[in-house]
Amino acid sequence: MRIFHIGFSWEIRQVSTPTTAQRIGKFAYDAHAPDLTLDARKVFKRNILDSLGCAIAALPGAPFKALRGQFAEYRGSGSCTLIGGGSTSPDQAALYNTSLVRYVDLLDSYMSPGGLCHPSDNFGTILAAADHASASGEDFMLALAVAYEIGCRITAIVPVMAKGFNHAIQLAISAAAGSGKLLGLNADQIAHAIAIATVDNVSLSCVHSEPVSQWKGFSPGMTGMRAVYSASLAKRGFTGPLRLFEGPNGLVRMFDQPLDVDWDDRRLEIVHQTVMKKYCSLIHGQPVLEATLELKRKHGVKSEDVSEVLCDIFQTGYDIAGGGGFGPKDDPQTKEQADYNLKYLIAAALLDAQVGPAQLEPQRVRAADAQALLKQVTVRPDAEFSAQYPQALNARVTIKCKDGRVFSKEHAGFEGGLDNPFTWERTVEKFHWLSEPYADEALRGRIVDRVSMLEEHSVEELMQLLAKVSPVAKYPAKHPGIQ
Repeated sequence: MRIFHIGFSWEIRQVSTPTTAQRIGKFAYDAHAPDLTLDARKVFKRNILDSLGCAIAALPGAPFKALRGQFAEYRGSGSCTLIGGGSTSPDQAALYNTSLVRYVDLLDSYMSPGGLCHPSDNFGTILAAADHASASGEDFMLALAVAYEIGCRITAIVPVMAKGFNHAIQLAISAAAGSGKLLGLNADQIAHAIAIATVDNVSLSCVHSEPVSQWKGFSPGMTGMRAVYSASLAKRGFTGPLRLFEGPNGLVRMFDQPLDVDWDDRRLEIVHQTVMKKYCSLIHGQPVLEATLELKRKHGVKSEDVSEVLCDIFQTGYDIAGGGGFGPKDDPQTKEQADYNLKYLIAAALLDAQVGPAQLEPQRVRAADAQALLKQVTVRPDAEFSAQYPQALNARVTIKCKDGRVFSKEHAGFEGGLDNPFTWERTVEKFHWLSEPYADEALRGRIVDRVSMLEEHSVEELMQLLAKVSPVAKYPAKHPGIQ
């Protein structure tokens, strides 16, 4: 409280400290293009192209036909172009785009001691907001950088999943902030957008429990839908609970810890700490699959040779995908169960020498050979590996053959990790692999070029190319997958 002398009278004014939501709003508003360094821009273009590849590969998924039907029933056409053609409203485009990026489980990740998040869960929402706002490529990339930074900074501080919550909570904050920036909100309005989007988006980590449902992959899309709509409401004067964090029953109490993030730090560099995937699997499975495939190729192991496979992994990987805390992994039947199941993923790698979108198709998951082989796989937590997580994602795979041969490999890290990051060239290869059935070579090349020079083009120009992608496979798929 301060006392001000005004003429011959005195006035008492309450000077309030900005809330966390307001400080995040100011951080988003204050971000400008020069804050995004040349090196960060290069990495963001890599992640943007990676997200587009993931999205295109998901187009024929049955849920997306259902979503298009819902869009037509509820609202029809709108201001946003859909990947694969058509149009809809910004909020529904956010749901659609985000779900496409997540669907084949090849998107980027950010690791922290308390868990992880997928920064590219922001991508579809920010793309929809940018398309609706007729934004430049430069503005789109800056808003995406803001969203990445917010979501990852919170993930670094709060072990959200360990406390029973899902990382869609911080996604609501980051996606609303990035959307608000693109829609022209001021700092206070962005704070209100964050509060509106997040207060009703308390997401629970039980979404990952067995039997894993379709909603695991679509929850981020619903969060994005809420975020862009909330930003539009805040632009029109709607207010939200600004004490979202500090309030008597706010996020600080829910998380049982303060959120000590320096929102005055304007750096937009967190993208350098994101990791990439080359197999359709949760991030914890990447070293496991690299080790399995290396053993298979080096020693000529055939699936019919195998009598038993042992997989030792860090505790978090065991809990989520090995049969630990989130439930048994003995009978996967769906895509959603398969990509969170190390037993199935190992079996698929030994059978098919690859783990891509085809290995997540329900008919492949339910096939007799896959179901029989996964029952020969045992996953165990390893204390030493657990102590090194998440600084290192380590695994040991041991294959025992019926003729007595035993092959074992302890594997530290993976291609795409912080110690061996994906290059732009490797990402281009992954993009062509994923998009080959849905776009001819010329169109794929134009999309790659457009992303590589994103600052020089509008989002509308990018969306015009993405609208030409076929929503169903129509071109020969020759790429063997990322090896």
